[in-house]
Amino acid sequence: MTNAETISKLNNALSTLIKAYEELQEENNNLKSRITELEDEVLDLEAAKEDLEKNVDEFKNHTQEDKSNISSMLGKIESILNRKIDTTSNINNNSSNTTKVEDKKEEEEVKEEPNILNTNPNSFENVLQKEEVKEESNSNKIDLNRMASLLNGFNH
Repeated sequence: MTNAETISKLNNALSTLIKAYEELQEENNNLKSRITELEDEVLDLEAAKEDLEKNVDEFKNHTQEDKSNISSMLGKIESILNRKIDTTSNINNNSSNTTKVEDKKEEEEVKEEPNILNTNPNSFENVLQKEEVKEESNSNKIDLNRMASLLNGFNH
């Protein structure tokens, strides 16, 4: 082998090595750019995650505020209903007292003018009068069980 052949073979080997090096360098640059892209995506995802966590925290706070507002509203409603129940019971007591006084007056009037047909306490007219008095007293009362069930419906 002559020097020229050796130089030619070395030249070919060197150009093959240079070509391979350039290909590897290009592949390395592509990988570096892909790594940079992925790192940017990771940063974007982390920022989105932080935003979502903030939103979740805000929703939790709003939910707690809403629960406390609803609880305070229900408390106010219950106190208003309790006041109304107290006032209606006072009104019922007062009206029953006045009704008793009126009944006593009516009884005295009835005693003064006894009617032969109405002497029986179970007579038709007496039964009708008793039912009317019961209906009036029932219409003035508040159904406490119904109010409680309505309020319990708000709590769930």
